[in-house]
Amino acid sequence: MLKLIGCVLILFSGTMFGFYQASLLSRRPKQIRQFIQAVQRLETEIVFGLTPLAEAFGKLSSQLTEPAAGLFRTAGERLAAASDCSAADIWREAAEEQFRLTAMKTGEKQILLQLGWALGRTDRDDQVKHLRLAVSQLQAEETGAIEEQKRYESMWKSLGILMGALVVILMY
Repeated sequence: MLKLIGCVLILFSGTMFGFYQASLLSRRPKQIRQFIQAVQRLETEIVFGLTPLAEAFGKLSSQLTEPAAGLFRTAGERLAAASDCSAADIWREAAEEQFRLTAMKTGEKQILLQLGWALGRTDRDDQVKHLRLAVSQLQAEETGAIEEQKRYESMWKSLGILMGALVVILMY
């Protein structure tokens, strides 16, 4: 009886691992899309609203959902509080801190870090160019993430079940 319970638990944990990996693959395109929308909204705030960067980050954080809201909230709070750090340094720190809470990969992280370098350092027109470049790069990453999701999501689900079954078979 105890072996049967152990086998069920192993099979269940293998299945849950596979479904967890599949959920990471499905969350990644959604989160990239959130960041695309966030960057587009930031462009609107900078161009049409003429909003200071810290205030624009605060507005965006209230309009967005996690994890994008966390990045903009953290960056906005730190930018409003700090007077000796540049916006790029604050953005980098906030991105490093908040990025581990996402399902995104290093390609998206590098795009956001490059975007942060231009924030607050250049004039409005140059910032708009960098924002649009980030949007186009994120759209390319989103396309790749959707392809990866289609290719590997069902594989991870099946692989989790099969790995659990393999461990159960090897135990007997």
